[in-house]
Amino acid sequence: MRVVFMGTPDFAAESLKKLIKEGYDVVGVFTQPDKPKGRGMNLSFSPVKEVAVEAGIPVFQPEKMRDGTALEMLTSLKPDVAAVVAYGRILPDDMLAVPPLGCINVHGSLLPKYRGSAPIQWAVLNGDAVTGVSTMFMSTGMDEGDIIYTEETEIGEKETSGELFDRLMVMGAELLHKTLSNLQKGGVPRTPQNHAEATYTKQLDKSFSPIDWTRSPKEISKWIYGLQPWPTATFEIEDKVFKAFSCEFTTNKTAKAPGSIVSAGKAGIEIACGEGKTLLITELQAPGKKRMKAADYLLGHPIKV
Repeated sequence: MRVVFMGTPDFAAESLKKLIKEGYDVVGVFTQPDKPKGRGMNLSFSPVKEVAVEAGIPVFQPEKMRDGTALEMLTSLKPDVAAVVAYGRILPDDMLAVPPLGCINVHGSLLPKYRGSAPIQWAVLNGDAVTGVSTMFMSTGMDEGDIIYTEETEIGEKETSGELFDRLMVMGAELLHKTLSNLQKGGVPRTPQNHAEATYTKQLDKSFSPIDWTRSPKEISKWIYGLQPWPTATFEIEDKVFKAFSCEFTTNKTAKAPGSIVSAGKAGIEIACGEGKTLLITELQAPGKKRMKAADYLLGHPIKV
């Protein structure tokens, strides 16, 4: 079975590594064009390209997907199937029709929930107890294709999006292997999605960083862990913007307004939240400083309550 792989970031690179390790005939790899990076703005390879080059697999980096160039590249490879993982480009219908066994996509959610970008982060931000990965046959609509397999996993109480990302990255690679293996053996199930149950995610940016202290401690905790490693939750104390990395619930009650400092000491910085409750910030990063325990920061920078 001739496989064309399409992907760009680390999440996709893990799947490509898995296909190579399992001996699939990967005849070509599509990835986004090299981008300038660092102070010297030198062109850098995507993680997927690095894996492909090391394995000696031909790499294709079309600038556009609808001018016929990408279609010609794909057609020339005569793929039986295309495996698409976080490519970052929308495949037009003429490209989707090339592989006779279809185009298979790996998505970091339990579809039809969290279609679109940043599904892993939003599962944490929204306080979900369970998430997972899905494989599906790609269709014209974004993440609307028939589901092949899903794999579930629980989300830890203090698991960051970065930590969950790393786990789902491996799960996604394993699920892609299962999908292609069974496809090669004779077939896989395909279950149409219930579009009425579909939800969509928003792309994250730094505008999501400021903590809304009117929310409950649990919601704020999930916000702190869900925005790691980027763009990171932030809060203000004495006109300074801090990054928040770790927190603890308290059983304390307060009449202070949400966002007010309740206490500051060895346990951390206790801040008033919604519902008259409080939350302890236990690890933070001050402007121009390294990430540290809140208690250590307070030793040299006491806060008046």
